[in-house]
Amino acid sequence: MRLHLLALATMLAWGHPASALDNSATVKVTPLLKTSTSWDGKPLVYPKGPAEVTALIVEIAAGGQTGWHEHSVPSFAYVLEGTLEVTQANGATRLLHAGDTLPEVVQTLHNGRALGDKPVRLFVLYTGTVNQPLTFAHPEFAPAAPVQSK
Repeated sequence: MRLHLLALATMLAWGHPASALDNSATVKVTPLLKTSTSWDGKPLVYPKGPAEVTALIVEIAAGGQTGWHEHSVPSFAYVLEGTLEVTQANGATRLLHAGDTLPEVVQTLHNGRALGDKPVRLFVLYTGTVNQPLTFAHPEFAPAAPVQSK
């Protein structure tokens, strides 16, 4: 017990050791995303209730689309492979490549499309609550004018 207290006192006197989230000789940390807003600038607000985190790998075939949909909870995507174009119903567009991150829009109609001849692979993390749907499809939505790639 005395040895433990002595070790703790020594650590406090000399400063604390690096945490697992700090760069060190054995740990490399690469920040990907730190934001309080979705990609359209709206503040992120977490739902109330018992927390539930869902992590998915989402694959979109070359030339394929997600279809128009909206998310009910904040979600965050990391592009593992391919080129993804995300378009909102109002025409706002974001182009993403492998290594890019995206704080997804919440309660906003949007569609994702894999550009080029390669599929898109995404790592997506949803921060919702138990039994809350993550996504709502809107197959009935069709933009007034064809959505153009930018």
